[in-house]
Amino acid sequence: MGERFRLLYLKSTDESSRIHDPKGDPRTTPLSAPVADTLLAQATSDLRHSDPKVRILALQFLERSEFSLAGPLLEEMAADPDPSVRAQALSSLIKFRKPDATPLLKRCLKDGDPWVRIAALRGLFEMDGGVDPHVLIQFLNDGSPFVRRKVATLLGWSRIEGGFPILMEMSRDQDAKVRKAALFSLFTSYPEEGEGRLVEAVADGDPDVRRWARETLEKRIGRAPKRHGG
Repeated sequence: MGERFRLLYLKSTDESSRIHDPKGDPRTTPLSAPVADTLLAQATSDLRHSDPKVRILALQFLERSEFSLAGPLLEEMAADPDPSVRAQALSSLIKFRKPDATPLLKRCLKDGDPWVRIAALRGLFEMDGGVDPHVLIQFLNDGSPFVRRKVATLLGWSRIEGGFPILMEMSRDQDAKVRKAALFSLFTSYPEEGEGRLVEAVADGDPDVRRWARETLEKRIGRAPKRHGG
């Protein structure tokens, strides 16, 4: 019976239906209350399934229910033993954009799995309150280059107070991909202040970083207004 209802709620996740959301997209068709309740009950049950993939599918289904129903469950699953489930729980929770989730996201910044830390970081950047730069400083020495690169990329999406010195530091990271991401964000958000660092990057030890820095400078020079008599 459980397998049958799991298939039903997986099918219900397409754009033609919604769960307990009378104010949702008018182009969608709400599920009847009995069906919705049954599917929610199956999804809640699947959060205890032994297969992490099933738990992840249940979390994705809960994204479409009301926060009053899904929120507590998603917060609980952020402590799941499987890191992929924890990361999905945070990603699903972020979609509700509830400031109350901020303390949980901050705690998850110290998670042992890099993808969970990345999910928590992305959530903090998407919250209306923004990110305290002091929170980001700890990631300058994060053990995962993927996390450090994500920090650099996120700082390019959102120009926050105190972001410039962090990007300057990350533009000298030991990992070439992190340096390139930081340089890109630096030049995108702080083109005037970061131009000197971009000139230095033309002599970077990594050929890809050198090529990108040179091409970016050439484009900038080409767009610069010409001076008369120069």
